[in-house]
Amino acid sequence: MSGKIPDLIRQGLASGWKAMDGAAQRNDLFLSADVAVIGSGAGGGIAAEALSLAGLDVLLLEEGGLHSSSDFRLLEAKAYPELYQESASRQTLDKAITILQGRAVGGSTVVNWTSSFRTPPDTLLWWQENHGLPGLSVEAMRPWFEQAERRLGIGPWLAEPNGNNLVLERGCLALGLRHARIPRNVRGCWNLGYCGMGCPTNAKQSMLVTCIPSALSWGARLLSRARVDRLAADPAGKSISAIEGSFLGADGNTPSGRRFMVRARHVVLAAGAIGTPAILLRSGLADASGQTGRRTFLHPVTLSAALMPERIEPYNGAPQSVYSDHYMHTQPLDGALGFKLEVPPIHPLLASVTFPGFGSEQASLLRQLPHLHATLALMRDGFHPDSRGGEVRLRGDGSPVLDYPLNDVIWDGARRSWLAMAELQFAAGARLAMPLHEAARPASSWRQARAMIEGLPLRALQARLVSAHVMGGMAMGGDPSLSVVDEWGGHWTWRNLTVLDGSIFPTSIGANPQLSVYAFALRGADHLARALARG
Repeated sequence: MSGKIPDLIRQGLASGWKAMDGAAQRNDLFLSADVAVIGSGAGGGIAAEALSLAGLDVLLLEEGGLHSSSDFRLLEAKAYPELYQESASRQTLDKAITILQGRAVGGSTVVNWTSSFRTPPDTLLWWQENHGLPGLSVEAMRPWFEQAERRLGIGPWLAEPNGNNLVLERGCLALGLRHARIPRNVRGCWNLGYCGMGCPTNAKQSMLVTCIPSALSWGARLLSRARVDRLAADPAGKSISAIEGSFLGADGNTPSGRRFMVRARHVVLAAGAIGTPAILLRSGLADASGQTGRRTFLHPVTLSAALMPERIEPYNGAPQSVYSDHYMHTQPLDGALGFKLEVPPIHPLLASVTFPGFGSEQASLLRQLPHLHATLALMRDGFHPDSRGGEVRLRGDGSPVLDYPLNDVIWDGARRSWLAMAELQFAAGARLAMPLHEAARPASSWRQARAMIEGLPLRALQARLVSAHVMGGMAMGGDPSLSVVDEWGGHWTWRNLTVLDGSIFPTSIGANPQLSVYAFALRGADHLARALARG
């Protein structure tokens, strides 16, 4: 495939991009820049391009490695260790929720499923009214969404949904549930279905093939396999004076023994909603509100599997192309948790660690993979008074972990979502349906499923919960005593520190967050570029 598809990264490197691999460094490095951007995902990639286009000397720092289309072989065993945090097995402190996050140049944009939604209007209104952010109206944010959509090829998916997504669409039609097609950030998509393992055709408009190459072409520098350990600060000047970090070896995990230090006029933190707070916590840089790392949200996800009579091949075709927000709107925003219905692709390795059962029992289920369907329910956390999210903490070695307690509000949403998904799957023609819960067994009718679900114990580790969306922990707001950054991402305490990633959101989004991160990063980077131009 590499012979047919131009490898944009290798071409760029051959043209003279200033990209350094930390694993290849034999000496400590001391660097300087106008702006150092820590993290190269949705926020960092957007910021690097915008600031480079403004004529600033940008240095992009990334913990993960630099990979390209030639490296993406549609193999789970290769992709997860190379492209994900903790080999796709990152978990909350109690191990109750598995968190899928990218870890490579391009961050999670390299491995996400391309679903692109604007921040819902009710979420923006909530932020305006409850977090002192009157400037974040739908009208004020529209130009930034439009700019991101143009830049990244975001538009409706016009092709026929794959069999997996058609089950969701068919169930919604049968039950009269509001549903629609999902916008995707792709150009010339081959409809392969392996988006979570890196796009081998460069169709996915991730940061890896859009903003980062653009920034490098404009003179930005990239330092990969470079883990930021801490920020040194000048308390008197209220500024970040240096970035200190460690180079990683070729495995992407083990420190090589070489270190780096960067001095920058301004620092942009975009290491994600777990990584960004962790850097400040390791650095001992508190904020006045004491909120660093707190109120971190996940969109906790429940799942329900179904066995369909027809062959649907859930591993082929665009992974997500149909959704329903019906259950987002069956209660007030600050009431019982609403949830969004989508479908995940099903590939053997992740299915084996997510689906319940062991040994021959699970093997029997997975042997029917071509007929297997799954629906997911993405719960909207952060609005109900008892939905306070989690807190980023540090382990003894300084690595981060998210403590996300599961309370009655979340369990209530979980049970309601299992019921909704099972009903939908039987309405779509499923032979069997089963929530992903260790005590569940396949049900052959909606009536049988309902009775089983209503009796399931609501306990961590028995219910299989996952998430690919991490938000909050560095919340923006209008009051420094209640928030960490202002509406532009500027830190209230450290004058030359800006945060441009999903950690600035005061609650969860209530939709797949990548387009929200893009738009807010564009807005914040534009504001920062203007401020730096003024000196």
